[in-house]
Amino acid sequence: MIEIDAQRLADRYMAQWTVPDAAERRASIERLWAKDATHVLHPPAKIREIAAELGFDHTTLEAQGHDAIESRVARSHERFVEKMGLTFRPRADAVRLHGVVRFGWETVSTETGDVVGGGLEILVLDDDGRIKADYMFPGA
Repeated sequence: MIEIDAQRLADRYMAQWTVPDAAERRASIERLWAKDATHVLHPPAKIREIAAELGFDHTTLEAQGHDAIESRVARSHERFVEKMGLTFRPRADAVRLHGVVRFGWETVSTETGDVVGGGLEILVLDDDGRIKADYMFPGA
């Protein structure tokens, strides 16, 4: 595997969620992610509760491949950045162990600068240093 600076990767990863231009966002995704990569989101409690009521014991939300990941990132940008005035930033705690990078992140109000949320990210990298699997835990 190529040498990867875990904190720099965390910075680049979080930046993709705030890119306003669709073409730049797509280019960022293509640089960061393997073509067949998978983004797996631990859903919010409300979604898990509804799923449990319907008889689903385990819920995950997944996007696979550049097109699906681009759609996921774009919807997140629309909802959280454009409509709610939030931004995202990594914590300075990124660490790499072989082909896995773990770091925390924060959701920040662009109006006040207050941290209003956050989570944990676990990225599994391929031999070229691109993300092949992303496990996102909001609220962690």
